[in-house]
Amino acid sequence: MQNVSTLLLYTIPLLIIFGVYFRRRARSREQYAEQFHEAVESGLTEPVSLHPVVDPNRCIGSSGCVKACPEGAIGVINGKAQLVNPSVCIGHGACAASCPFEAIKLVFGTERRGVDIPYVKPNFETNVPGIFIAGELGGMGLIRKAVEQGRQAITTIKGAARGGAEFDAVIIGAGPAGIAAGLGAIQHKLKYLLVEQEESLGGTVYHYPRNKIAMTAPVRLPLIGKMNFNEVEKESLLDFWQGVVKKTGLRIRFNERMDTIERSNRGFVVKTTRGTYAARAVLLAVGRRGTPRKLGVPGEEQPKVVYRLIDPEQYRNRRVLVVGGGDSALEAAVALSEQPGTKVTLSYRGDVFDRVKPKNRQRLDAASAGRRLQVVMGSTIDRIGAVDVALRQGSRSMNIPNEAVIVCAGGVLPFDLLKRIGIEFETKHGTA
Repeated sequence: MQNVSTLLLYTIPLLIIFGVYFRRRARSREQYAEQFHEAVESGLTEPVSLHPVVDPNRCIGSSGCVKACPEGAIGVINGKAQLVNPSVCIGHGACAASCPFEAIKLVFGTERRGVDIPYVKPNFETNVPGIFIAGELGGMGLIRKAVEQGRQAITTIKGAARGGAEFDAVIIGAGPAGIAAGLGAIQHKLKYLLVEQEESLGGTVYHYPRNKIAMTAPVRLPLIGKMNFNEVEKESLLDFWQGVVKKTGLRIRFNERMDTIERSNRGFVVKTTRGTYAARAVLLAVGRRGTPRKLGVPGEEQPKVVYRLIDPEQYRNRRVLVVGGGDSALEAAVALSEQPGTKVTLSYRGDVFDRVKPKNRQRLDAASAGRRLQVVMGSTIDRIGAVDVALRQGSRSMNIPNEAVIVCAGGVLPFDLLKRIGIEFETKHGTA
């Protein structure tokens, strides 16, 4: 009898613990399945960039990748890891690094949607001698690997540099690869020019939402050494890079966009919005966001027109027009509507928001029902005035008072430019 009591004394707590564990696990599985169902219903099953693919024969459902992903993009369904929220995946690779059985690989494209990637050699030179590609444009979204590619590319350029041009290298883009390349150019005493179309460094990271985890592994920079970050948010990483620029004297020409690259007898001529430069080599370290897509309407050149929302608070007590129908447009409109005194109008040329997250649509509907913002579907912009904006909705025209315009219409990649100078591409369908 005493043995039975002793057995029950130990068995009952264990049964309770196991019961709670399996109940929580079942609840998590249900939540992951629900997230995936929402993504399917919203048409958001195609990842926009580098993303994980799970080998079901290797995966044991340990959930290590789920815990490692700071975006909540991965879940476990039927005992196997799966990308349940593809639209939030930014491809920083924490999931692959955490898998104990190497069941995850990072790829571009899917069977349904191919992604064009420029052909590059192991030294990051394209099929056009003298033009190099490093980072996201060349198929590498991981910050640590983009940094390494930028460093290796500039080392190759250093070995081939023979003078005779204004610059040994013109570097396009001040993201992770471009910064590393610029530091490498200083280290190798190269004549370099680093241009960035934005007003700040960071590349794709600069456009991340506040507090988003940007990097999950250490990396080594020329002149600086090892960046001892295991997991770092956007703001901390940008602050670190600003410190690197100040410490090393890295020169970056901001608000300067590359327009064309032409061959010359000494290398290349790079034309930007601010000048023309001769270079022995060109390193393209631009991301896959591209140049912001413009509306092409009168008045768009005004300072009040921008192409992203960084800080909603700066628009307090102002009348703002948001243009676009994707998640970024809806998120911007809702965030602005929450600012005191801000009057927001969202203009979208489509009749329905057919490819946005359900939660964003719900938040938009709530803000619209609460009269915090106005949604004008099926509308286009005719003109942007100094104090108003002219909208057209079918045959109807309307003028609305306005002090700021935020265009969320995506970006245009420089593929046509690259193809004109002979760079070859390959289409990735779910391959590394």
